[in-house]
Amino acid sequence: MNRYPLWKYVILGIALLIGVLYTLPNFFGEDPAVQVSSARSSVHVDASTQAQIQQALAAANIQPLSTVQEADSIKVRLPNTDVQLKAKDVIQRALAPNQDDAPYVVALNLLSKTPTWLAALRAAPMYLGLDLRGGVHFMLQVDMQAALTKKAESYAGDLRTVLRDKNVRHAGIERNGQSILIRFRDPAALQAARSTIADQFPDLAVTDSVQGDTTTLNATLKPEAARRVQDQALKQNMVTLHNRINELGVAEPVIQQQGTDRIVVQLPGVQDTSRAKDILGRTATLEVRMVDEGSEGRSAEAGSGPVPFGDERYLDREGRPVVVKKQVVLTGENLTDAQAGFDSQTQEPAVHLTLDAKGARIFRDVTRESVGKRMAILLFEKGKGEVVTAPVIRGEIGGGRVQISGRMSTAEANDTALLLRAGSLAAPMEIIEEMTIGPSLGAENIAKGFHSVTWGFAAIVVFMVIYYNLFGLFSAIALAVNLLLLVAILSMLQATLTLPGMAAMALALGMAIDSNVLINERVREELRSGSSPQAAIHAGYDRAWATILDSNVTTLIAGVALLAFGSGPVRGFAVVHCIGILTSMFSAVFFSRGLVNLWYGRQKKLKAVSIGTVWRPGADGAITKAE
Repeated sequence: MNRYPLWKYVILGIALLIGVLYTLPNFFGEDPAVQVSSARSSVHVDASTQAQIQQALAAANIQPLSTVQEADSIKVRLPNTDVQLKAKDVIQRALAPNQDDAPYVVALNLLSKTPTWLAALRAAPMYLGLDLRGGVHFMLQVDMQAALTKKAESYAGDLRTVLRDKNVRHAGIERNGQSILIRFRDPAALQAARSTIADQFPDLAVTDSVQGDTTTLNATLKPEAARRVQDQALKQNMVTLHNRINELGVAEPVIQQQGTDRIVVQLPGVQDTSRAKDILGRTATLEVRMVDEGSEGRSAEAGSGPVPFGDERYLDREGRPVVVKKQVVLTGENLTDAQAGFDSQTQEPAVHLTLDAKGARIFRDVTRESVGKRMAILLFEKGKGEVVTAPVIRGEIGGGRVQISGRMSTAEANDTALLLRAGSLAAPMEIIEEMTIGPSLGAENIAKGFHSVTWGFAAIVVFMVIYYNLFGLFSAIALAVNLLLLVAILSMLQATLTLPGMAAMALALGMAIDSNVLINERVREELRSGSSPQAAIHAGYDRAWATILDSNVTTLIAGVALLAFGSGPVRGFAVVHCIGILTSMFSAVFFSRGLVNLWYGRQKKLKAVSIGTVWRPGADGAITKAE
């Protein structure tokens, strides 16, 4: 009646083993470290960089615990925070003396001391939030004027296309700041252009000016349209930041709008600080422009003449100048996907781009009309443009699939694809405030939270053992398993534990023991009604299960609602709360019953159970007591 088959004990044992393995990393602590990574895709972190770091530390009489080179960074472990700060200054002077154009990012970090054999099982400690462990806080300023200028440039291109399709002849279209100037000499064409703009471009306000026989239409964004563009730029940048942080694998980031043009980014418990700063600090946008094939453009490329009006000069990855037209054919807004791969013909690393419908149509038209000419694909990072490739158009390219290749390494292809895949920024951003919150600030909160959970657990154990005797001890063991599994799952999910999360953990202990109280009282009721001990145990667990399920499901619904509609600390509380409910149901019902079955199940002639005092009125009003 009260026996588990062997396979159930095997499942409980496996669950317990997994819980122990994935909880262990939280007890090893962390080492202060300095992390060095590349600030630009053209700069590599390699063995020579590691040797340079080691030489600089040796010259400063700093002995690191270890210096490890990983795929894209070098991590230097140090004995304490004082040495960590000194080592950062030494490394920064050696690798990046000019901070305005630093090739490397040198940042403080904390590295887990998890043993290698546990790390091989992908066992890692939980992240701790800003209020517990510290982390990184950024405030980014969005360049709204650049967003408006970019929108005006887009409108200028659209106006050229629409007027050409409608056979409206003009004397030139150019962008002047955030205004679009369209010149006309034919009054009929002027009137047709007015009608077209009013019909198809309702966000543009048009004024005119007359100079001689030329009338110039000045098209600018209406105030409400400009506000809408700025709002969309801010929201798109926030989405892009979310995508980029997801690429980094950071758990529970906080990305919030502050004011009309600022974004606050908090990365609690981030393990890769320098990588986060690198990715967030980049303003990588993709632009496709035509190369100026005229004689003046070629002279400017050769360095024998000035850059023609309406052109700009950029360098390619080999440092050679390329003169391109200012007019942008396509931008990263038309990009839907970017994946690193290889050129099918040369087997060189490449980036494969997928364009949306509008981008595919524009690209097809441009390549059809520009066969034999060069098209430059530019990548803008931190306000600096670089020509990734400038191939000759051999024929019309349709289907919305484009390939960037040419003299790039596999790492550069992966970095470029990551930046473009994470999304195009609607407007450039600049980090105007950076704050690293040290772990010492959260030490007191950690201690208080740990003490609250510990003393709460101890008080529950003492009460249960006194009131329910051996069954109380079984409940206490099940409660410990519940806490073990809760921490293990949070560690496996790499969740960020905040102070509200620790409060939810303490609450989960109280809710978990409630299920055991229901079971124990149900067993007492069966004993009081005259059932045999074995039958009382069986009926107590079976009949308490429905009540436990109902109460936990209703509480879980409330937790899911907090998770769905809450944000920040509320979501952190909800995550721990929901996981705690699930682990408590497993431990309180299945694990505790396994212990009871193991202790009492094999006793065929069981006369009594140790479950405290059972008040059973006898025929003469006497009171009996269980074992």
